[in-house]
Amino acid sequence: MHQPDIQPRASLYFQYQVYPYARPPQAGSTAPATPVTIVGGGPIGLATALLLARHGVRTVILQAEQQVSEGSRAIVFTRRSLEVLQQVGVAERVLAKGLPWHSGNSFYRGQRVFRMEAPSDDDDRFGPLINLQQNILEEYLVDAIAREPLIDLRWGNRVESLSQDERGVTLQVDTPEGPYTHRSEWLVAADGARSTIRQAMNLRLVGDSYEGRFVIADILIDLDLPTERLAFFAPEWNPGNTVLMHREPGNIWRIDYQLPAGESPEDALRPEALKQRIDAQLAMIGRGDTPWQLDWCSVYSARALTLPEFVHNRVAFVGDAAHLLPIFGVRGANTGFQDALDLAWKLAGVVKGWAPATLLAAYSADRVGAAREIIAEAGKSTRFMTPPSHGFRLLRDATLALSLRHAFVRPLFHWRTSRAHDYLHSPLNSPDDDNAQMAAGPVDGAPLPNARLGADDFLYDHLGAAFHLLWFSDGGALDAACAAEIDAWRARGVPLRVLAVADGAGDEAVAGADETLRGAAAHLRSKYGAAPGTAYLLRPDHHVCARWRTLSAVRLRRALDAATTRLNQEPHA
Repeated sequence: MHQPDIQPRASLYFQYQVYPYARPPQAGSTAPATPVTIVGGGPIGLATALLLARHGVRTVILQAEQQVSEGSRAIVFTRRSLEVLQQVGVAERVLAKGLPWHSGNSFYRGQRVFRMEAPSDDDDRFGPLINLQQNILEEYLVDAIAREPLIDLRWGNRVESLSQDERGVTLQVDTPEGPYTHRSEWLVAADGARSTIRQAMNLRLVGDSYEGRFVIADILIDLDLPTERLAFFAPEWNPGNTVLMHREPGNIWRIDYQLPAGESPEDALRPEALKQRIDAQLAMIGRGDTPWQLDWCSVYSARALTLPEFVHNRVAFVGDAAHLLPIFGVRGANTGFQDALDLAWKLAGVVKGWAPATLLAAYSADRVGAAREIIAEAGKSTRFMTPPSHGFRLLRDATLALSLRHAFVRPLFHWRTSRAHDYLHSPLNSPDDDNAQMAAGPVDGAPLPNARLGADDFLYDHLGAAFHLLWFSDGGALDAACAAEIDAWRARGVPLRVLAVADGAGDEAVAGADETLRGAAAHLRSKYGAAPGTAYLLRPDHHVCARWRTLSAVRLRRALDAATTRLNQEPHA
């Protein structure tokens, strides 16, 4: 019988809440199968449920523990993650609590050898990076779920095994009151790096695991240092290795330091070993006399691994259950949020019946492609941070030495921050639009850049859980044939909204549009390389899937056929 820990975890900055065990429906219930079950109540599983709820899909979350995660874990979230969190209603709380930043410094032998500045401009609602402990973010997501009637979050429910058939997934679940059987049409595995679902299905991650191990130590300390990433290469107290520092809310500082080869995690986490090394790092930055307290610590190793496919019949994988990525460049949770955003609209289309199950193959294609791209980028950073061989160490050490006097080698210190990926080869991109003929603006597969419309008004504020046709009005109404085509898609259940961009002020709507954006037309035309008559078709995850200099009903239909994987598969009713 499953007995989760119901003693609140200790923390110097966070008050853990033990959530009540959630009893499942009585055995033998005649209730229909759950449309979607999510295994894992971490940030990615919680966000996936909230994103599915935006599309009107009911979910059950099975979470083995009765508390949010122990320790700070993921602490750096990107602009793209905040755009996702805005959709699920917690971005404002993250902004109120988190610590924004945009730069990072790398040091060698007491000298700053590289400074990274993350780009930002006036069209961004959110800054490039913000620090917030994962347990705090999870609490915000849990609070949002409590307000969402389409989500049933079951604390203290641990999945033991599963089986699949052509109609769904059967789970054996253990609880403090004993086991029960749970039936679901679809299953999302969001149960982390040690995924029970992945192991039960005998699936293997492929890629590289690096030998270097790091200690994560969160300490309570008052340091008068700015909020930015600090990287120290080969300090005297940790020769040949790397140390990272980040400020977190609540006067907590994260110190990551690489261990000497051969040292075990057990030895590294001994109190005396932790104290010696943390004291040495504080002394190195001139804060050796500042008192501190340990809040939480752990050991991790850098891995760059992914499942070759993210969808296996009725089971889809997201986050660390699907891939394990090096933390250098803040890729783990930030990549998981993009998985959730991409999966939610595609799974919703299948569940609600407006798209065939082949749309989930596009989820796998898009996100496995992104994972492999991340692994290629992250490998460069990881090999620099923790050289995997004698040869790599010689190259890294030569770069360090040259960086003291020669600026040309310093860009090698860049840690290639997580970003929103371009699905340039997505099967959902239009086969016959004007992408190749347009000289400016985001290309097919790219995320649409946000744009400022007013003092506190941005384009992303107007994008809901739907496809969006962003049409640059030529002064008249939307073409009647295009309007009829849009109505036909809506009649089939496909969520599709028309945003017209028009010159002038006032509230007058463009005929055929759901919403008319006025007052920033010139800016939007410039940003998106548009002219009167130009149109962009956006997927529900904000990525461009088609763009035209002149819109037509036939080409709009073919683009939507491709974006819903209906192209060459089934005729329209």
